[in-house]
Amino acid sequence: MTENEEKAATGQQYASPPCFMHELDGEQAAFTPSDATAAADLRRWRKSERERLIAARLELPADTRASHAKIICEKIDKLVGDYAGKSVSIYWPFRGEPDLREWAQLVIDGGGRVALPVVIAKATPLIFRAWTPGDKLEKGVWNIPIPVEDVRIVPDVVISPVVGFDAHSYRLGYGGGFYDRTLASLPRKPVVIGIGYAQQRITTIYPQPYDIPMDVIFTEAE
Repeated sequence: MTENEEKAATGQQYASPPCFMHELDGEQAAFTPSDATAAADLRRWRKSERERLIAARLELPADTRASHAKIICEKIDKLVGDYAGKSVSIYWPFRGEPDLREWAQLVIDGGGRVALPVVIAKATPLIFRAWTPGDKLEKGVWNIPIPVEDVRIVPDVVISPVVGFDAHSYRLGYGGGFYDRTLASLPRKPVVIGIGYAQQRITTIYPQPYDIPMDVIFTEAE
């Protein structure tokens, strides 16, 4: 048993600094901080990982990201199948995320509806507004475009971009907790698909009780 395992087993303070958390073994994947210091360590580690992973994502050439997005969309098509009568939530691409906007038109052409997520307020669930390419948009949080018309949809499929992800389909996001709150509050469970690039996979995100895993995560490679 390692020193950190002994501390976890005895309830002692978990004080590994963020830069060392990635060295812990797989048994720590379900680690829950036992005190404020450990929780702060985890927040710092996640912040550092976000910065590292986003920087690496932005270094990918635009044509490489477009190629990866095409492969990811083909995988989504195979999973979802017929889009007729289904509502699919995508997102407006931000900081190098896979761009699904062109593919969204194919969903609509197949008889489906497309929505974009909208932040209403801090620490509250997202809402989903219907969107078709060409609709009028306005700037939302972080200046991300959102539909002007407040036509709300409860999605059958939620496609969520990841900053990082692990083998258990847990998603490292931007830290606001919006998707976790939203998935926990929807009246019916949608199919939840995380998407990103293979280089964003990490050993673990150290999931907490409030983290909700994706049903599946697609990259260009897996």
